Amino acid sequence: MSGFVGGFGQVWPFLQICLFLVACTPLIALALPDKLERVGLRVSSIFDAVGKMALWLAIIAAMAIVLGQFAVIVGRYVFSWSASWLNEIVIYSFAAMFLLAAASALREDAHVRVDIFRATMPEKAKAIVDLIGTYLLLLPVCWIILSSVSSSSSFANSWANLQGSRESDGLPIFFLFRTLVPLFAILMIVQATANAFKLALVVRGRLDRVTDDHAHQGHG
Repeated sequence: MSGFVGGFGQVWPFLQICLFLVACTPLIALALPDKLERVGLRVSSIFDAVGKMALWLAIIAAMAIVLGQFAVIVGRYVFSWSASWLNEIVIYSFAAMFLLAAASALREDAHVRVDIFRATMPEKAKAIVDLIGTYLLLLPVCWIILSSVSSSSSFANSWANLQGSRESDGLPIFFLFRTLVPLFAILMIVQATANAFKLALVVRGRLDRVTDDHAHQGHG
């Protein structure tokens, strides 16, 4: 177990450095749009696809919530039966739905905004505001979440021991449940980077502020 924890302590900082470098590339595209326009759009499409896959997992989790909660109600009030593993399916699925869908919501600009001045701004000004918010607010919060994971040995120990539920009849996947938090942060960083590439090109006048998905919807 100590070897696993030590290996995690070495790999996790390297992963954070890689994510940091990737997240900074849109700033290079902001300075050199001619060099990175095609690469930036390609990377953005790949990162968008990652967010879409996470969204499908979130949809499956939402279905599991409905089915699991229905089974809990029927079991408890019809058959006077209950099981910890069934309750945990609902809890774990709710967490997965929320944390995995967050990146897709960011891609669709569906998160809640307190928007007073930005609504009347031109598109280039909106892109500048979003870029500033991405690098001063969103990404730092994600780094804090990842740093809290890497600075604590409990997460690595959870994987090393394949930690299960505290309940005797619970699910043996608590270590996967804990992984949802850093996975949320990674997905948000990836999606924020994809958005930042597009925003950088909007600022430089190389891209209209519209995603490919919205464009297809407009033609459909």
